[in-house]
Amino acid sequence: MKLTIAAAVLLVFALPALAQEPKPNCKNPITQMEMTYCEEQELNAADKILNVEYQKARKAMKTWDADAEANLKGAEDALVKAQRAWVAYRDAQCASYGYQARGGSMEPQLIYGCQADLTRKRTAELKELTEIMGN
Repeated sequence: MKLTIAAAVLLVFALPALAQEPKPNCKNPITQMEMTYCEEQELNAADKILNVEYQKARKAMKTWDADAEANLKGAEDALVKAQRAWVAYRDAQCASYGYQARGGSMEPQLIYGCQADLTRKRTAELKELTEIMGN
């Protein structure tokens, strides 16, 4: 792939300037770009915590399966199926929520915010499940 002169100039002069842009202040976002960025960061943080709790719940279900009689096994599989369904639900629900600002610059912010909120709620559900299963 050959670089055009314009692309080479862009790489040499524009990229260093972009790298020096200040990081958005998520304690007080002002622009739409900052608000969207901050909501995305909230989602990423919530998703990391969710993944930790999901692994704990999955381990608890696996332990339950190991101790259960053969005809009562399937807790881990049920959790995996539920989690996959939940992700599909979250994404579809939040896509529909984003229609409040469909096509506008606020749409991604609404979707990220919705996903972060539902992710935090799911995390609480997984924590509760893990406690109920005895871990």
